[in-house]
Amino acid sequence: MPSPGGAGLHDCPVGIVGLGLIGGSLGLDLQAAGVQVRALVHRHSTAERARERGLAQTVDTNPELLQGCDLIVLALPLDRLLDPPPELLAALPRDAVITDVGSVKQPVLERWQRWHPRFVASHPMAGTAEAGVEAGQRNLFRGRPWVATPNGQTDTAALALVQQLAELVGAAWLQCPATAHDQAVALISHMPVLVSAALLEAADRGGEAAAAATLVRQLASSGFADTSRIGGGNPELGTLMARCNRDAVLQALGHYRQQLEQLETLVEQEHWGALQQRLEGCQQLRPGFL
Repeated sequence: MPSPGGAGLHDCPVGIVGLGLIGGSLGLDLQAAGVQVRALVHRHSTAERARERGLAQTVDTNPELLQGCDLIVLALPLDRLLDPPPELLAALPRDAVITDVGSVKQPVLERWQRWHPRFVASHPMAGTAEAGVEAGQRNLFRGRPWVATPNGQTDTAALALVQQLAELVGAAWLQCPATAHDQAVALISHMPVLVSAALLEAADRGGEAAAAATLVRQLASSGFADTSRIGGGNPELGTLMARCNRDAVLQALGHYRQQLEQLETLVEQEHWGALQQRLEGCQQLRPGFL
């Protein structure tokens, strides 16, 4: 296993495919730690802006720049991760360690283990509402979970190198089965996007129905901003998470609907004491999720 402190990652360049929020932030943090970073992007305009921002020492649209990298991070949207261009697959060195940052793991793991012998499925649980080449920022991963979902086919040395990467950028390393990961993120990440979106639509349509659309917006403050933030985030990402983790998201929405119906019944029947007990229970639950 590589020694603590990231020495193994300094021996050869680290490749990053995609310089959006995750890829760009990773490039900034790795360079700050003294690691040489090469980045592959899709457009020449993106490459130019990435160079201006200093997201990697080398940025190009030619997959050949990945040759010589010991570790390559696929920071791609889920649809491109599940259906990568043939030229990318052909350019990946067979002896390099390949990992991804996708928020759904089971389908990614199944496909990529067929395509590359040293693939490690992983997911840094960090993000903002921003996207694209302008979104990358320093210290995005510090103190946040970085989850790997190895199985019996996962190369143990490859897994150790990805752990080294996560710890080098300050993330907290976790391991679990891919199916367990997908069920968990459906509950705490994917479902909340849809719930938050529904909140925004409810406030909009409810305001119109009450002829108070302007007032609803004028009175919205920090509480509404907090609960609606992710629903107003990246639409493409939200759709991809629901599409690629459909069964777990539907199950999570079922749990949410059940709890919402119970709360609605308490209000409808004016069971205020029972409602307060439910809210007190939620108050006690919340610190365990933070």
